[in-house]
Amino acid sequence: MARYKDEQCRICRREGQKLFLKGSRCYTDKCSISRRNYAPGQNGQKRKKLSEYGTQLREKQKTKSFYGVSEKQFRKYFEMASATKGITGEVLLQILERRLDNVIYRLGYGSSRAQARMLVTHGTFAVNGQKVDIPSYLIKAGDIITVRENRKDNGVIKLNVEENAARPVPEWLEKDAKSLTGKIVRLPAREDVDLPVEEHLIVELYSK
Repeated sequence: MARYKDEQCRICRREGQKLFLKGSRCYTDKCSISRRNYAPGQNGQKRKKLSEYGTQLREKQKTKSFYGVSEKQFRKYFEMASATKGITGEVLLQILERRLDNVIYRLGYGSSRAQARMLVTHGTFAVNGQKVDIPSYLIKAGDIITVRENRKDNGVIKLNVEENAARPVPEWLEKDAKSLTGKIVRLPAREDVDLPVEEHLIVELYSK
């Protein structure tokens, strides 16, 4: 998959806000946005006024970067959202939040979505007792996520649990750090999404 390879901090600076792409570093003063809150490049401090299309495109790119998905995946999710009852933009965000790699990050078992994606791919987690190694797997209300028994001594998992102990868990999730489990209490609502995005602009972009 053609994933964007640029330095993650440059992506946040280009969008002008934290997208939390580098885990715990994003919560410290070492975060590039805290020190250089302007776009990268020689003319980065001279932000250009975007056209309507440019603004819509930036919202889409920002959301893709936040969740770490490709253009092909993102369009697929938009088509799913369009075919689902409800407000298309809000349904789109709900689908993205339901990705297993995002849920692992939200529970604090991954320091970033990228690391969570890697842990899922390596078969670290089970959903309802069955191993799931597909990061794009969409969870459902009532699902139970566990660290598989043979992975509970994983040093990365232990470090993440310790470092993320104070990080709040969204209300739609429950976490038991001692047993390394998580439960999907309900599906996420729009107010549960902490990404500052105007999702209606994404809908307008794809509706052209």
